[in-house]
Amino acid sequence: MSVGIVRDEIFLEHITDDYHPENPGRLKSIYSMLNNMDNQGIVYVPPRMATHEEIALIHEHSYIDSIAATMGKAQRRLDPDTVTSPMSYEASRMAVGGALNLADKLMDAEIESGFALVRPPGHHAEHNRAMGFCIFNNIAIAARYLEKRHGLKRVIIVDFDLHHGNGTQHSFYKDPGVLYFSAHQYPYYPGTGYYDEVGDGEGKGYTVNVPLSHGMDDADYIYVFNNVLIPMADLYKPEAVLVSAGFDTHYNDPLGGMGVTEAGYATMTRILLDIAKKHSNGKTLFALEGGYDVTGLTNSVKAVIMEMRGTPMYSKDTHGNPSDGVVQAVDKVKKALNPYWGEF
Repeated sequence: MSVGIVRDEIFLEHITDDYHPENPGRLKSIYSMLNNMDNQGIVYVPPRMATHEEIALIHEHSYIDSIAATMGKAQRRLDPDTVTSPMSYEASRMAVGGALNLADKLMDAEIESGFALVRPPGHHAEHNRAMGFCIFNNIAIAARYLEKRHGLKRVIIVDFDLHHGNGTQHSFYKDPGVLYFSAHQYPYYPGTGYYDEVGDGEGKGYTVNVPLSHGMDDADYIYVFNNVLIPMADLYKPEAVLVSAGFDTHYNDPLGGMGVTEAGYATMTRILLDIAKKHSNGKTLFALEGGYDVTGLTNSVKAVIMEMRGTPMYSKDTHGNPSDGVVQAVDKVKKALNPYWGEF
């Protein structure tokens, strides 16, 4: 199966503080892994500079202009966690453009799935401000682009990052054209993503939050995917599956408190690909979000790519039994969604 990969040295030019967890070393390690990997089934897709009009599908023009004003300037702090360097504006535009190029390739059937290995990440970025290491919301812009450029009516965004994607949720909170699904550690940064956050207006029922307590592992995440994500996708029937792929739920992550392994990410990827195969003619687009243990991040990304190209690293063995906590969490999610979808 052909897998489109976006990588570029420009993404290493977004320079953060010394010892900042979201640093160029993350991608340097991933790119080194790719250099040593068999390229069978891999298609490298060059990124491009997204236009301001494309970025404005999600973000205010004044906010985009404020990021453009950092070009060539010494480090600027956008919030306590998020900084720009002289090349951050270009890197941010290219990160968006890389996701959009993958979207075009998917729609033209030139690739079967894609992974934008880019930075800065995106899912915390709000309509008019940066947050949590994120400047432009790459995956949210890609979803809106698929709607506006390619005419899709139903897109699902699956977010398995440790942190809730507040920016993505708020982008589509009143919009049934994008179903946002997030499984995340709660309570934790940014403080959003509780069960009762299900959307508003016409979008009620199209935001699905699965807040999880500290220590959840492969079996727990797979239980969530099997018992919430799959039945919701069967009801929604997405025309494309987009993924905010954060690997800070890895058991060694310094910012996290979860216990997911590389094999767990492979299984979650297999489930996502199966959903896309069933409903979306296979169209699956991943964009990198978090993940701050460099070794765990690199090995997890490799496991995902190998799964995407049909050469899995891990067997389909079970991952054990889910915890009582995750069973209770899923019951609460279903109770919150039943008024809109019925029992599932």
